[in-house]
Order: sequence, then C-alpha cells, then structure tokens
Amino acid sequence: MAGYSRAKFPHWISQSRKGAGCDTREVVLARDGRNVTRDEECKAISGSWRSLYDNRTYTRAASVDIDHMVPLANAWRSGANTWSTQRRRALANDLTRPQLIAVSAASNRSKGDQSPDQWQPPQRSYWCVYARAWVQVKKCYALTVTAPEKKTLATMLDTCR
Repeated sequence: MAGYSRAKFPHWISQSRKGAGCDTREVVLARDGRNVTRDEECKAISGSWRSLYDNRTYTRAASVDIDHMVPLANAWRSGANTWSTQRRRALANDLTRPQLIAVSAASNRSKGDQSPDQWQPPQRSYWCVYARAWVQVKKCYALTVTAPEKKTLATMLDTCR
C-alpha cells in the first residue's frame, strides 16, 4: 500500500461535458434507485434504493453508499499504482462497467477494501452477479488477481445457474 491515497483516484466528478451538473454519485443514485427526485443541485432528495448486497431497502439517500465493486485500494494493490491519474479517475467514475453500485452504507463499510476471498455479499443469491462484475472490472482494467481471490471467485461463480 506504499503511496496509496484515495485522493489519487479523483471520484464523484461532474458527469456534464461542461463541468457542472450531476456528479458520479448522483448519477448512480438515480440509475440504481426508484422514483428518485433531485433538487436544483442534482442531489437525490427522495426515492428508494434496494441494496443488493444485503437485500435491504432504503428511502434516504444518506443511508446509501456508492460502492466501487473493485475497491480503489484493491485496485492500487492490483496494478493501479502504476497508472496515470486520468486512468485512476476513469476507474473511480466508471459508469459503463459494473464498477459502481448503490448499496447500504453498512454493507459497503463492512466490505471496505477487501477482495472476494476476504468479503462476500451477505445476500448469497447475489454472489454470481458480484463475481461476474468483479471479474469484468479486473479484466477491463488489466488488474491482477491473487490465488485466494481466484479460488473464491470460482466458488462464487459456481452459484450461477
């Protein structure tokens, strides 16, 4: 973790081409929520969010975190330490791949920067989707996978049916 800092992954950047408007967090809240309404600053002020990690529903945006599927610290340990700031920004704000997901703050904080061999979603029925998403992000960004991580991912992928 030598040299790691979350600040090296600029996140929650504006998603407007002109530099103002909704940031990445607000875009994910709107995408993953139901009946989301926003204020004039694009902040979610109402709606509901189902956390797929623990199968709980929340009606306050403040109770929901945006999880980086592959945590930024894990990405750092897996190869992002050699990247440019621009590439780290791309990973931290990736709306194209399954890198960002709205989940309960409790489950996101429980996960922290752990890999699948250290943490799995409590909702076992989500393991297949989680493992597929993890693999897709790691592959897209050419990040390394440890042997214990690979073994656990295989177990999680075995739940796909």
